[in-house]
Amino acid sequence: MISRIDLRGRPASSLTRTELAGLLPRAATDVETAVAQIRPLCEDVKRRGAEAVREYTARFDGVDLATTRVSARALDAALAGLDPQVRQALKEAIRRTRRVHGAQLPAETATQVTDGLTVTGRFVPVGRAGVYVPGGLVAYPSSVVMNIVPAQAAGVASIAVASPPQAAHGGLPHPSVLAACALLGVTEVHAAGGAQALAMFAYGTQDCAPADVITGPGNVYVAAAKRVLRGVVGTDGEAGPTEVAIIADDTADPRHVAADLVAQAEHDELAACLLVTTDVALAGRVDKELARQVPTARHHERIQKALTGQSACVLVDDEDAALKVSDAWAPEHLEIQARDAAKLAARVTNAGAVFAGPYSPVSLGDYLAGSNHVLPTGGTARHTSGLSVFPFLRLVNMIECDREALAATAPLIDALGGAEDLDAHVQAVRMRVDS
Repeated sequence: MISRIDLRGRPASSLTRTELAGLLPRAATDVETAVAQIRPLCEDVKRRGAEAVREYTARFDGVDLATTRVSARALDAALAGLDPQVRQALKEAIRRTRRVHGAQLPAETATQVTDGLTVTGRFVPVGRAGVYVPGGLVAYPSSVVMNIVPAQAAGVASIAVASPPQAAHGGLPHPSVLAACALLGVTEVHAAGGAQALAMFAYGTQDCAPADVITGPGNVYVAAAKRVLRGVVGTDGEAGPTEVAIIADDTADPRHVAADLVAQAEHDELAACLLVTTDVALAGRVDKELARQVPTARHHERIQKALTGQSACVLVDDEDAALKVSDAWAPEHLEIQARDAAKLAARVTNAGAVFAGPYSPVSLGDYLAGSNHVLPTGGTARHTSGLSVFPFLRLVNMIECDREALAATAPLIDALGGAEDLDAHVQAVRMRVDS
C-alpha cells in the first residue's frame, strides 16, 4: 500500500538532508503563494476591524455574525451539554498537561559577572495571548487544552480563543471547543476562523483587544497569516499537514506499526507517514496489516489517499542509518519501536516529539501524555520546538552595577566606544566615574 525506498548499501554518513532531498515524501504546501492572497486580507482587518472580520466570516464560513464574541451563556450551555466521559478525559488531560508544562518554567537566575556587577534574568509572561483552534474536518477540544494550559502555566493574565463559526451549531464554534474553554476558565471566545481571526488578534477590533502572542495550528492560510503578521505580534511555528516517522526493527509488532500509520493518516489526506526499518520481513508484514486495517477504518478514503500519496517505507541497513534518515526528514512525530528504544531516542536531534517503546503511541501524546501536540511540521523541527510555556514568556535582564565596578570597566568601554566612534557612550560612563 505504501511505496518503498531502498537505501540499503548506503553508509549512514551519506544519508544527509541534502542527499535525501526530494527522495523522502512530504506534502507540498505553498505558504508563499498563500501569503500573497492573505496579506490584503490582513491589511483590510487592520483598517476596518470588526466590519472586515464580519464580511470575511460571511464569505468563508457562511455565517453572518453581529459580533465575534461568544456569550457566557453559550459557554455555560456547551459545558453543561458535554458528555461526562469526554469531560472526565479533558479534566485529566488538563491535569497532566499542567504538570508537564508547569515543570518547564525557568527559575530566575542571578549571575555575578564581576565584583559589584550582577545580571539577573527573569522570565516575564506576555500580557495577552490569542489562541487559534481550527475547525476543519473535525473538532479539536484537545487543541484548546494544548494551547491554553501552557499560557496559563506561564502566567498570562488575558487569554482569548478564536475558532471558526459553524452554521450547524448556530454560528458558534463547535460545542466541544466551547466546553473545553469553559472547563479551563477561559471566558473570552470568538467565533472567527482562518486568517481573519489571526489578523483580529494581531490588530484588535471593536470586539477583541489586540494580543501580544498568537499560537495554534491551522491550514496553509493560517500559516500564511502568521508569516504576514510576525513582527506585529509574536507567533509560534507554522503548522502544516501532520506527519509521523516510525523507526522499527524485527522486534516491532506489525499490527502496532500499521495502526499508528493509519492513525496519523486519519488526520488529513495530505498527512505524511514514513516507516524506516532494518527488517524487510517487517515491511511485508506491515503491508499486510495495512491491507487489513485500512478498509475497515472509519475514514478509510482519507487514509488511503495519505498512504498512497506522500508516504513510504524506507529500508536501511542498521539503526545508525535509520536515525540519519529520520533526522534528515525531521518529523513532527517520531516513534521508535525497536530494541533499546529510549537509548535510540536520546540520539535523535530533529523531531517535534519522540515516542519511545511499543506502548508510547502518538495517540497518547495527542491527548494524555502531558506533552504538547502542537508540533513543528514540514521539516521545521530542525529549528523549531513544539508549543511550550516559552512562546508566552520573555527574558528580561536586570543589570546592577556599583561605582567601583563601573570604574574598573570604564577603560574597556573607552576602547570599544572609541572603536565604534560612539563618544557619547564613553562620556555617559566617564561622567559617573571621573567626578
